Amino acid sequence: MADTMHALEKNPNWKGRRGPVVLVIMDGVGYGKYVEGDAVKASRMKYLDWFTANCPHTKLKAHGTAVGLPSDDDMGNSEVGHNAMGCGRVFAQGAKLVGESIKSGKMFQDATWQKLIKNVNSKGSTLHFIGLVSDGNVHSHIDHLKAMIEEANKEGVKKIRVHALLDGRDVDPTSALNYITPLEEFLAGFAGCDYQIASGGGRMYMTMDRYNADWSMVERGWKAHVLGEGRMFDSATKAIETYRTEVPGVLDQDMHEFVIAKDGKPVGTINDGDSVIYFNFRGDRALEMTRAFETPAGGELPFDRKRVPAVEYAGMMEYDGDAHIPAQYLVNPPSIDRTMGEYLTKTGVHLMAISETQKYGHVTYFFNGNKQGKFDEKLEDYVEVPSDVVPFEQRPWMKCAEITDKVIEAIKSGKYDHIRLNYPNGDMVGHTGVFNAVVCSMEGMDLQLGRLKAAIEEAGGIMCITADHGNSDDMYEHAKDGSVKKDKDGEPKAKTSHSLNPVPGIIYDPEYKGEYDNTKLNDGLGISSWPATIMNLMGYVPPTDYDKSMVNLK
Repeated sequence: MADTMHALEKNPNWKGRRGPVVLVIMDGVGYGKYVEGDAVKASRMKYLDWFTANCPHTKLKAHGTAVGLPSDDDMGNSEVGHNAMGCGRVFAQGAKLVGESIKSGKMFQDATWQKLIKNVNSKGSTLHFIGLVSDGNVHSHIDHLKAMIEEANKEGVKKIRVHALLDGRDVDPTSALNYITPLEEFLAGFAGCDYQIASGGGRMYMTMDRYNADWSMVERGWKAHVLGEGRMFDSATKAIETYRTEVPGVLDQDMHEFVIAKDGKPVGTINDGDSVIYFNFRGDRALEMTRAFETPAGGELPFDRKRVPAVEYAGMMEYDGDAHIPAQYLVNPPSIDRTMGEYLTKTGVHLMAISETQKYGHVTYFFNGNKQGKFDEKLEDYVEVPSDVVPFEQRPWMKCAEITDKVIEAIKSGKYDHIRLNYPNGDMVGHTGVFNAVVCSMEGMDLQLGRLKAAIEEAGGIMCITADHGNSDDMYEHAKDGSVKKDKDGEPKAKTSHSLNPVPGIIYDPEYKGEYDNTKLNDGLGISSWPATIMNLMGYVPPTDYDKSMVNLK
């Protein structure tokens, strides 16, 4: 039976430590399957290698069913990874929930879907879909889009427009035509209906900003999707082919906007009376465009929308459960309760969460079970180090040194019992596909691990090292026989998506006092085992329904 919410019990056999328990999340750093393309192995990781050689460690699952995704073919991601590390259990996540809702028909029976369909059918207006067109299954899945279009057709919708964001990040970096051309053919196959792609562009160029890092991305998306402003083409396929010719080597994620036009007029502007579905299920890169649609005309936004159509807008899911954004959504998100942060604050633990802008929401919002704000203002400090707004391969060290500065200061202050931090380097630079930049990012991060090691030793704390998923450990595309795929120039073909590889579970306890077996950690676990482990290392008894701890207490 699940524990009710209460303060944690103390373990009477725990002998205590002078300093805090620090959880270091090396975002996107796993154990590679192949030597070729493993930027972690290719880097001089003096300190990470030392921890691995001298500390109890294990390999943790960070993808598929271990983090609540539909199958073990699904790569993990930062959202579900931080959910798992924060709540200590595995909840069914976005992709699985949406798939089940579509398969059962529940999505189409519920009031939001019915309202949006009735709106366009009664007015003879357009149903718009905005989202990431791929099968990456991290933010969206093209099968979800197709299922909704098929259902809308059955329900009599005559005019549909798709605003197609190109991926190249959770899938092959130049695979856009594998999705876009078949989608155009799919849309053309509905006799007697007017279904077309209307606009699009790369996900890192437009629409899908997060954490208010670069609102110009949202503005570019608004102009293309809503206003029909931007470079015009006869088709999305033609747009992609043209950009590839003009900008050789351009990645899908960075491709500029395209607006589909006939006789010089955009075919799919968004107008009063239309219905709009943002079909991404993951929240972080959906919140800002949602805000642009839901803020009334004249309301405050970081850019001028020029025109704000009166539409029925819905997200695939509720992207922010506390602020209830969006107002309408198609599928209920996982209901995550009793997170580690909530238990620790209920127990009176002082804690700190810190990262730079790119991952600040992950160590706060996602770690806390998709909840904004703090559990206890007096006991928690959240620190955001502003990220540089430049391509990550140009600043691969990112803000890892600045994050470390503040963590060392926090350790020395003696104020905190627990600190969690995220180094984004392995993930954000890993997504660029630039191998030498990833090596630089890894070595820059490793220097910070060394600085933390010294601070932990001085304070008498415990350092836990892990990741939310793999990425930088798998930077080349591999064939089924393990060989590296090559591009037309004979160079290794870059891989920009996450990997399916396990991640570290390392515990450095310089003042170890014998309360647990420090020669071996439990094997076969997932990253959801961190909360029970951290509670053990702080001298508390974890909730009975939390996933198993990595440490065996004596």
